[in-house]
Amino acid sequence: MTGLLFTFGLGLFILVGAIIVFVTKNNDKFVSFSISIAFGVMAALIIGELIPETLELMQTKYDLSKSIVMMFICILIGISVLKLLDLFIPDHHADDGVEKEHHDHLAHIGFVSSVALVLHNIIEGMAIYSTVTTSLQLGLLVSIGVGLHNIPLGMVITSTFYKANNDKKKTLLIVLGISLSTFLGGVLMYFLTGKVINDVVLAILLGITLGMLIYIVLFELLPQILHTKYKKTTMIGIVIGVLLLVASLFLE
Repeated sequence: MTGLLFTFGLGLFILVGAIIVFVTKNNDKFVSFSISIAFGVMAALIIGELIPETLELMQTKYDLSKSIVMMFICILIGISVLKLLDLFIPDHHADDGVEKEHHDHLAHIGFVSSVALVLHNIIEGMAIYSTVTTSLQLGLLVSIGVGLHNIPLGMVITSTFYKANNDKKKTLLIVLGISLSTFLGGVLMYFLTGKVINDVVLAILLGITLGMLIYIVLFELLPQILHTKYKKTTMIGIVIGVLLLVASLFLE
């Protein structure tokens, strides 16, 4: 039960990000700032955590070369899934107004980011649950580290959805649903440990998530960053995002 409590509490870090956004009134400059933080966090998360962790799990069954190939295939699947989702989402680059295009694009980013982050959080919840049940002290440190990079992720999801729909209640419900996905991961691990989930299955799911996050960073967040008018603020946000993730890695 301790593991489930940890995964539930961990998801609340995402809500902290939501509170920060609402306190700052969600102005355009802060939206740009939060997106740049998420870019820094996600880029650092991909390089510093997800790639090494996926390879490590893959190598419980395959040698290094096969593990790299398997990871690459999973990444392609993850990218393809979000690209496929694009086909079922109204065109967010329509030419019927600059303001409408901006809002639709933010909603689009929020949607595809949510899909990837829910899957990521489920896997994260599974990992946290396993760590806590093995060592409470280690589980606490890992939870603090993961929580650090959940805050800016919560900020960008809240910013994009709230900017698009201007509905605080609806946005909070969406963010709450995403935050509970970590707890869902803990619940799944509670019931599936030793039955369906093993290191290889976890590696495959993590690899697919890795592909999704690469898609978000390169094709969703990067274009927003390149076209923002708040260049200095954006650079500061990216640096803060990277430093947050680096700090969390030292705590793990």
